[in-house]
Formats: sequence, structure tokens, C-alpha cells
Amino acid sequence: MRIGFVIPLILSALAAEAEPLTAERFDSYTQGKTVYYDSNGVPYGAETYLRNRRVRWSFLDGACQEGSWYPEGEQICFLYDGSDLAQCWDFELSENGISAVLESEFGRTELQEVPPNDRQLICPGPEVGV
Repeated sequence: MRIGFVIPLILSALAAEAEPLTAERFDSYTQGKTVYYDSNGVPYGAETYLRNRRVRWSFLDGACQEGSWYPEGEQICFLYDGSDLAQCWDFELSENGISAVLESEFGRTELQEVPPNDRQLICPGPEVGV
């Protein structure tokens, strides 16, 4: 009887664990969505995932960066227009959404998908002004 109780608990725990995302699963999950990210519970930014692996990133400060993503090994790399330095992240998917980890010379950055709440990704256009 105890084994019948323990096995469902183990299976439930395994189902809740995050799974690394392949490029195909990443594209399927993100395409057409805007994903909002927090880092350690603090708003970090948002990214809109467009067709043909195009993206639009913002730190939610009104400035936006256009770019693209591509797979490299098990990572998803982002290259933003005007830069030749790609950022390669490890993405995982769990019941709480996607999470991402970037290891760089500046340290480790961990992001977690969160609901947008009252945040908006607004991109007014390049150098809008008088």
C-alpha cells in the first residue's frame, strides 16, 4: 500500500522539474508571445518572440532592441541588431513557465517567467522626438 502512495508522489515531483528546452520546443513555446522576466523577484525585462526567430527585448524602460535568436549546442543565443556579441542562455521549462541562466564574464544571471501584471512592453520606435 505504501508503494502505491510513494510512486505517484515521485512521478508528480519529476513532472514538476524543469526540462531543458531544445530550439524546437523553445520556438513552439515562445513564438507569438511576450514573456516577462524577473531576476530574484525583481522585474528584469520582457521579450517578444516573433516569426523567423526574430525578437524584441526591453528592460521595460521604453527602449527596445531588435534581434534574433539561434540554437548553439544546448543553448539559445541572442544577437541584437548593432551588436556582434551574442548572449547564449540555458533555458528550461517547468510548470511555472520558462527560466533562463546566462553565465558571462559579469557573473551569473537567472531569469524566471512571470505574469505581466501591470507591466507593458512599449516600443515607440527609433529616436521618436521633435
